[in-house]
Amino acid sequence: MAMQPMPDIAGLLPQRGAMVLLDELVAYDERTIRCRAQSHRRRDNPLAHRGMLPAWAGVEYGAQAMAAHFALSAGATGAMTVGLLGALRDVVCAVERLDDVASPLRIDAERLSRDAAGSIYAFRITAEDDDRLLVHGRATVVQQVRDPQAR
Repeated sequence: MAMQPMPDIAGLLPQRGAMVLLDELVAYDERTIRCRAQSHRRRDNPLAHRGMLPAWAGVEYGAQAMAAHFALSAGATGAMTVGLLGALRDVVCAVERLDDVASPLRIDAERLSRDAAGSIYAFRITAEDDDRLLVHGRATVVQQVRDPQAR
């Protein structure tokens, strides 16, 4: 991944407030993105349930990384589109929960294919300190024309 100035991650995402789960854009290029998050340990994480953050919540972390990559790609081409999560495949949760992972999460996404209808991404969430794989899978992101009045 090439080193480039990193934009603010929150400005790339459609989520707002506590639903912005990613803390930092680490690196990206035309096919890949790497982000970092520590929100998995927050007591007020909006995806927490009964005092724990289930591993399946990692799908949202991956989806936000894909959304950021999609925004960066759309910005590079000037396209006025938004990406919507269309399908998930081969999602594996190697742990039961994420809130007990002490290290920051590293979220990697790679665009495997792209056409006029959208993109297919593979995503991986690992514990940054020991490279332990936590959640991984694939997702289809469908492109939709953005309403110029919406933010």
